[in-house]
Amino acid sequence: MRRPLSRRPAGRPHPERPAPDPRIWGRHYTGPAPWIFGIVIVLILAIGVYLAFAKKLPWSSEGYELTATFENASTLRETSPVRIAGVNVGKVTNVERDGDAVAVRFSVDEDGQPIHSDASAEIRPRLFLEGNFFVDLEPGSPHAPELSDGDTIPVTQTATAVQLDEVLTALQDPERRGLQRLLHGYGTGLTYQPTAADDADQDPIVQGETAAKSLNDAFRYGGRAGRGTSIVNTALLGEHPHDLSAFISNMGITFQKLADTDGELSDLITNFNTFTGALATESANLSQTFAELPPTLEETEVSLRNLNEALPAVRALAIESRPGIQELPTTIAAGDPWLAQTRALMQDSELGGIASDLRAAAPGLAEATAAAKRLFPEQTLLGRCTSQVLVPASNTVVEDQFSTGVPNYNEFLFTAVNLAGAVQGFDGNGPYARAQTGGGPTLVIGNNPGGVFQNTRNFANLIEQPDGIQPVQPTEAPPFRMDFPCFKNRVPDVNGPASAIGPSDLTAVSP
Repeated sequence: MRRPLSRRPAGRPHPERPAPDPRIWGRHYTGPAPWIFGIVIVLILAIGVYLAFAKKLPWSSEGYELTATFENASTLRETSPVRIAGVNVGKVTNVERDGDAVAVRFSVDEDGQPIHSDASAEIRPRLFLEGNFFVDLEPGSPHAPELSDGDTIPVTQTATAVQLDEVLTALQDPERRGLQRLLHGYGTGLTYQPTAADDADQDPIVQGETAAKSLNDAFRYGGRAGRGTSIVNTALLGEHPHDLSAFISNMGITFQKLADTDGELSDLITNFNTFTGALATESANLSQTFAELPPTLEETEVSLRNLNEALPAVRALAIESRPGIQELPTTIAAGDPWLAQTRALMQDSELGGIASDLRAAAPGLAEATAAAKRLFPEQTLLGRCTSQVLVPASNTVVEDQFSTGVPNYNEFLFTAVNLAGAVQGFDGNGPYARAQTGGGPTLVIGNNPGGVFQNTRNFANLIEQPDGIQPVQPTEAPPFRMDFPCFKNRVPDVNGPASAIGPSDLTAVSP
C-alpha cells in the first residue's frame, strides 16, 4: 500500500533525510562542473607532451647563434650537437648551400661563450663508422675580439671529417703500387750501404754510414741548430706588428736598387781591385811614410807628458785600492759556492720551471684579478647585509603568547632537533614523519586566496572557532627594489604593529 504524498515547503529538508551538503556534486553544489576539470587536465597533458618532445617554448628563440662555412657538411643535419672539449654547448639549427660551400648555423649557450674571432670549427664523427657527426668548436684565444650574434666563421678556419669511402677511393691499385714503390725506395735509401766510390766526395765523418745512421747523427745536433733557428726566426718577427713585413719590403727595395745598379757594383769591385793594385805599386812611398812615424811620435811626446802629470792622482787611487784588490780573490773564492748554487737554482728544474709555470699562469691570474674587482664589492655588500640586517633580525626574540625567550634562530634550530626526534624509526621501515590532522565538531569556512574556477572557499572541522590570528597576513607584498642595497634596510620589527593579534578569518558554519 502506497503512502500518501505529503507536501512540505520548498527548501525545507526532509525530516528523515540529512540536509544537503553544498560541497558534494549534485547536492546544491555551486562550483564548476566536472567536465571543466577534465578539459583543464587534457590541456595540461598536451602542453607537457609538446614541451617533452620540442624541449623549448614555441615563441622562444635559439639565443646566441653563429654561422660557420664548410667545404662539405658531410651528413651533418639540424639538431646535431655542438661541443667544446667534449661538452655539449649548443646544436645545429640550419644547414644550407652557400655556393660551392655549405653554411651551417648553430647556437651556443652561455656555458660555451664567449667565442673569439680566431675560433675554429671541425665536423667530426660521433662514433666510428656510425655516420653521425657533430661540430667540434674551438672558442679561440682570449686576446682575440669576441664574435657577435650572427657573425660567421670563415672557411679558412673550418675543417670537415674524412669519410672512409674517400680513403678507400684514394687508395686505388695504381696509387697502392706507387705507394709500395715509394716505401720500398725510401727503405732502400735508408739502409743502403755506400761503396768506396760513393764515399769519395763525402765528408769524412759520414763515410761508410747508411742514410739512417747519418740521419740519427743529424738529429743529435739538430736540437741545438733548431733552437738557434727558432731564435733567429723569432728575432726576424721584430718587436712590433708589421716589423717583419717592413723588413722584407725594405730588403726587396734594397735588392731592387742593387739589381738596378749591377753595373756600378761591378765597377766598384773593379775599382777596388785597381785601388789595391795601386797600393802595391806605391809600396816604396808607403815605406817612406812609415819612416816618418818616429818624428810624429816625438811631437806626440808633449801630449803624453801632460798625461803623465795627471797620473799621480790615478796612482794614489790605485795604491789606496790595493788592499781591496788583494781581498778580491778571497771574495771571489767565497762567492764561488754561492754562484754554483745560484746557477743550479736557475735551471729548468728549479726557478726556471717555476718561471715558466708563472708565465703560463699569468694570463689566468690577470683575468681572476680583474674578476675579483667585481666580486669583492658584491661580497662587501653581502657581508654588510648579513651583519647589519640578517644577524640582528635572527637575534631578535619574538614576544608573542608562545614566546620561549630565546632568539628566533634558536627556535629554528629547536624545530630541526624536534623534527629529527619525531621522525625516529620504530620499526624496519626507517624514519618517517607522522602527522595527525585536526578535527572536531565545529565546521568553519575561510577564504582560499589561491583558488581558481570559483573555488575560493575552504572548509575544516575544528574543536572550536579560533579567537584570532597572529600575525595578520598583509594585504600586499613589500616592495622589492634591485637598486636599493640590502644593508640600508631597517631591521624587521617582528614585535611591532605588524605582529599584533587580529580577528580570525575563519567563520563557523551552522549545521
